[in-house]
Amino acid sequence: MENQSHSTESNDNIKHEPAVSTPIGSEFHYAGFWMRFWAYLLDLAVVASLNSLLIKPIFHLAGISRGDGFFSPYTIVTVIIFYGYFVLMTKYFGQTLGKMVFGLKVVSLKDSTLTWPVVLFREGVGRYISKTVFLLGYLLVAFLPKKQGAHDYYADTTVIHEGTISR
Repeated sequence: MENQSHSTESNDNIKHEPAVSTPIGSEFHYAGFWMRFWAYLLDLAVVASLNSLLIKPIFHLAGISRGDGFFSPYTIVTVIIFYGYFVLMTKYFGQTLGKMVFGLKVVSLKDSTLTWPVVLFREGVGRYISKTVFLLGYLLVAFLPKKQGAHDYYADTTVIHEGTISR
């Protein structure tokens, strides 16, 4: 019994990275570039799988040509799937499947919950802005103190390690 209490005392002496306090009263650790990168790659695989398993067969069975243009029906539907996946998963779960696997979560720096306008801006407009600036918007995660990409910065959100939330 004495050894057990001694071992918990030694665990308390372990130094951890300092938690960051936010305006909403939480303390957490920001997710860095590489964790977010791997989660995003997994999300891209999920979206590509959805398109391959659902959209391609539907277009094939309906006899609709996939087309080559930016405004082809196939491209429009796959873009809707892409943005819909990120918007709906972030709004309803605060995380996509990729973020779930890596234990990450999107949080608002202003409010206690993610609102529709914030999610729509972050996932729709913000991602478009980040991609059109030649991925520099995503590289900001490596350099900004709150580990925010351009889409996070504009939407007042960030991505954290889910296990470090204390409210």
